[in-house]
Amino acid sequence: MRTIHPIEARSMEILRSRVDLTALPPLTRAVTERVIHASADLDYATDLVTDEDRLRQGLRALRDGAPIVTDVAMVAAGITARPVICSIGDVKERPEGLTRSAAAIRLSYAKAGPGAVWVVGNAPTALEEIIAYGVEPTLVIGLPVGFVGAAESKAALRASGLPAVSNVSEKGGSAVAAAALNALLYFEEGA
Repeated sequence: MRTIHPIEARSMEILRSRVDLTALPPLTRAVTERVIHASADLDYATDLVTDEDRLRQGLRALRDGAPIVTDVAMVAAGITARPVICSIGDVKERPEGLTRSAAAIRLSYAKAGPGAVWVVGNAPTALEEIIAYGVEPTLVIGLPVGFVGAAESKAALRASGLPAVSNVSEKGGSAVAAAALNALLYFEEGA
């Protein structure tokens, strides 16, 4: 059982006084609360797109030891409960037209294989590569941020049929992506 610091407990009290998420299914609520907590952005209550069954599948995979893969070190830094695979620093060469983040997805897939949980909080091109490269994820947390390609890459993720957590708008980022994954890692039934 995780020890919750009094500041986090108070923050959750304030969050819950400002937005009522009690009608959400348990994992969806946990993810939504943790993302709002990490961002102080109540709009995520309606901006996130989740599926309870897919979240349950991701939770089971994590509890069974599925690898966690991130697009950038900033997302990896926010996940402290488990080791992660992040290959962005290993990219030395890349095929023509492929971004560094997309090249890192290919390196990470070689390490993780199918069945991993992928967490993207920075690069829309990383999310696009996950879809195109056929990584066979258990779950993709796709929350890249930005004005160029972020909303479009998340829409493509939802259209792909891959098991996913995403959001509709351009907002996202490393902190919220890590927070969504942490919600699953910290989840306790009935809490």
